[in-house]
Amino acid sequence: MKIAVTGKGGVGKTTFAATLARLYAEEGKTVLAADVDPDANLGLALGFSQEELDEIVPITKMRKLVQERTGASDDNKFYKLNPKVDDIPDTYSKVKNGVKLLTLGTVDTANSGCVCPEHVILKRIINHLVLRSNDVVILDMEAGLEHLGRGTTEGMDQFVVVIEPGARSIQTYRNVKRLAEGLGVKQVRVVANKVRDEEDEAFIRSEIPQEDLLGFVHYNKEVIDADRRGCSPYDFSPEAVEEIKAIKNKME
Repeated sequence: MKIAVTGKGGVGKTTFAATLARLYAEEGKTVLAADVDPDANLGLALGFSQEELDEIVPITKMRKLVQERTGASDDNKFYKLNPKVDDIPDTYSKVKNGVKLLTLGTVDTANSGCVCPEHVILKRIINHLVLRSNDVVILDMEAGLEHLGRGTTEGMDQFVVVIEPGARSIQTYRNVKRLAEGLGVKQVRVVANKVRDEEDEAFIRSEIPQEDLLGFVHYNKEVIDADRRGCSPYDFSPEAVEEIKAIKNKME
């Protein structure tokens, strides 16, 4: 199963992605969760401590690794477009609660010169995870599908946009769906998070086609408390876990 989770900032996509990953791990599946969001915080949601996360260097920040794999350097502006990456997920991932976390990072373009080699590494790793990995792979993405190309999207089983009851969040879903159609993705599905009441549910149903809507995760103080403590919501909110488990079953 290959799942890309996206949505605008603050809607709870990382909470959903992390809980989904832990549900698969609990079933005994081999799960790799890749943090592709520039504002990387998937590790905390999986249960890593801040001290453990401080020791993780994002792949795109490993300058020596990028240079070795692509052949690029300050003196050599030519680089490989298909560098070896198949060993990276196992070598550079960290395991917690049965889930392997791989932090890919982002490419910082400010005052950094040519960043093409970093982009190549990032895209190749995502391509490998989606097309060649036999694990359950969950990508915690930034909003949009810019990281993905046509070849990669063909290997995805699910694109899930996490939204909240609001016009801006609905707009993000529509933008992602438009981008996805341009890449040949046949279906983009939706999880509505932070839903407070029947009025919120009715609003979501009025804006999202029924065939795209996977389900609701209701506003939950226990999830907020987990985030405040920097802990995994999986360990704090049985109610949210059950709602996401129902969504997982529908996805399958």
